[in-house]
Amino acid sequence: MGVSPAGAVTPIRPEFEPDEATDSPPPRQTSLTLSWLRLMRLPNVFTAIADVAMGYLFVHGSFVSPAKLVVLIAASALLYTAGMVLNDVFDIEVDRKERPFRPLPSGQISLGVARTFGFTLLLLGVAAGWAAGFADPAGAAIPWRSGLVATVLAGCVLLYDGFLKSTPIGPLGMGLCRFLNVLLGMSAARQALGDLPLGFTPAELLVASGIGLYIVGVTLFAKSEAATSKSGLLLLAIGIMACGAAVLGAFTAFVPPPPLKTDSMIVWLLLGLLMVTVLRRCLTAAFDPTSVRVQAAVKHSILSLIWLDAATAVAVSSPASAVAIAALLIPALLLGRWVYST
Repeated sequence: MGVSPAGAVTPIRPEFEPDEATDSPPPRQTSLTLSWLRLMRLPNVFTAIADVAMGYLFVHGSFVSPAKLVVLIAASALLYTAGMVLNDVFDIEVDRKERPFRPLPSGQISLGVARTFGFTLLLLGVAAGWAAGFADPAGAAIPWRSGLVATVLAGCVLLYDGFLKSTPIGPLGMGLCRFLNVLLGMSAARQALGDLPLGFTPAELLVASGIGLYIVGVTLFAKSEAATSKSGLLLLAIGIMACGAAVLGAFTAFVPPPPLKTDSMIVWLLLGLLMVTVLRRCLTAAFDPTSVRVQAAVKHSILSLIWLDAATAVAVSSPASAVAIAALLIPALLLGRWVYST
């Protein structure tokens, strides 16, 4: 926490840039490694890993076949990190005006190097996705499904970063990326129980859609985080986030045998309690839409994905597995002390 000249307590800016209301000089970059970590938004990658781990548990029931799980996590992490890097590559002109202290506009990292790095990560993520379906000696029901999902996800990452982000449907593009990321975790199932496209079940699609819709709301909420946001837009985003959580919980009515390992009412209670904390933080920002409050609410909402994934996992797996997902919040929070999430 910090103290303003008038003595009021104000939160530290989550993106670690000087407050525009002060005359503080720009922070000096002391480490090239830290610049790269900030470019990659490393705390956020644990939310992508949580999505994949939850999707994996949803179709397997436990962390069986560690090799397959590791390859899926690698694919997700590579694709997500590529998206973060390429986001700043495509946003270089905007950041020169709004966030000149970030790694690319400040010259801490070369634009050309960042572009090459981002596309390399993207290609490696697609390759890992194709490998995941064949990494289990017991086999997958549809071995090529993971590669197809990873390829479509990579295309959506490029489409969002390069075009959709600046359009009114940008939040939908980001939500689609998260939807596909959850399906990536589900894609290497040993049995394809559904008769929907690619063998996914209604329950699986509801879970992925719920996470995707939640992220549509978070992205809409963050759309003007660098400036003063409009309360009406923020309230709309909050409503979409709440709808996402509702869609996520609806999967409990469609899970095929074996039955849920946790009563559906408990799952709904967990999701409700988690959303209370998210909505409270977001509503506070909506009625006082300064950039500091909005960015803090966005960071909280992003990291809360880990809790939502853990609450979903506990319904279909053991409590220990859900705790393992929740534990991803620890490195995310520790890294978040030095690396921004927005």
